[in-house]
Amino acid sequence: MRIKKFIALFIVLFSITIAKAQDKKFKVQTIAFYNFENLFDTINNANVNDEEYTPTGTQRWTAEKYKKKLENLSRVLNEIGTSDQQKESPVIIGGSEIENRGVLEDLVKQPLLINKDYGIVHFDSPDKRGIDVALLYQKKHFKPTSSINVPLIIYDQSDKTQRIYTRDQLLVTGLLDGEEMHFIVNHWPSRSGGEQKSSPNREAAGRLNRKIIDSLYSINPNAKIITMGDLNDGPYNKSVKIELGAKAKKEETKERGMYNPMEEMSNKGIGTLAYRDAWDLFDQMILSEPFIRKDYTSYRFWKAGVYNKPFLTQTTGQYKGYPLRNSNGQVGFSDHFPVYLYLIKEVK
Repeated sequence: MRIKKFIALFIVLFSITIAKAQDKKFKVQTIAFYNFENLFDTINNANVNDEEYTPTGTQRWTAEKYKKKLENLSRVLNEIGTSDQQKESPVIIGGSEIENRGVLEDLVKQPLLINKDYGIVHFDSPDKRGIDVALLYQKKHFKPTSSINVPLIIYDQSDKTQRIYTRDQLLVTGLLDGEEMHFIVNHWPSRSGGEQKSSPNREAAGRLNRKIIDSLYSINPNAKIITMGDLNDGPYNKSVKIELGAKAKKEETKERGMYNPMEEMSNKGIGTLAYRDAWDLFDQMILSEPFIRKDYTSYRFWKAGVYNKPFLTQTTGQYKGYPLRNSNGQVGFSDHFPVYLYLIKEVK
């Protein structure tokens, strides 16, 4: 009899707990990153190596193709992270492989995006191909307070006097719905010349990223930081695991540490790009420790994902299942899938 009463009491208390949890309301915001893969206009800029993406270049990059590229990208940016649980487009979007500010201005004016009223933070990088990183933000939700492009100074391993010109790391600080946050947008050095030979360049990028993060932590030990980008390395590589110090598990992430939710996805075989039928997860979003604390009185990390919907995927041929990029004269989306994460907080 006592056991029955105990079980009945437990059921009542459990039901009350569930009812209270269901009564809680949460606000969710999506943060995203996407490698736009060669978002070039059609104009030949004498200062950068963009001849391939001109009407007479090897890509035969016409106004019609440029328009189609913008339409494709705008569809992706409009839909990243949307689901039954989240209907809204990302409030923050980091991007890479961007030729200049002009192409971003054309992008945010696309019909699918214009009503989102995205602002732009962009600096020209010294990259030899003329590609940069940038941050887009919905003005009604995010108010930038400062921004800076931090150069990555690296040299050729075989000739220490020869600088390698690559992308800067973009740091943007601002208020997301009134809460201070820091976003770092990255596109680390490529694997040109082979993974092993080029690894020191990305390790240097990881150290620079860590230096930026530590400087923010020194000002505020509770700083909310999201570093994101195409790192040209996986979550398991030295640049990310050692130099940046990203941890795969929340319980391993100490104060002033960084948590990488993408590592678990990578371990499951989930990727953002494919090469010779092997998937890798170069596009990552890594968060500072305050995002994974257990109360939800301010924005916390909820979950992350790779946005790999069927319309972004090659459906036929040798590269079936790969991201649908430009090929055979046809304009695709990108050779990378975008990534995203949800921030969530309780609202009264």
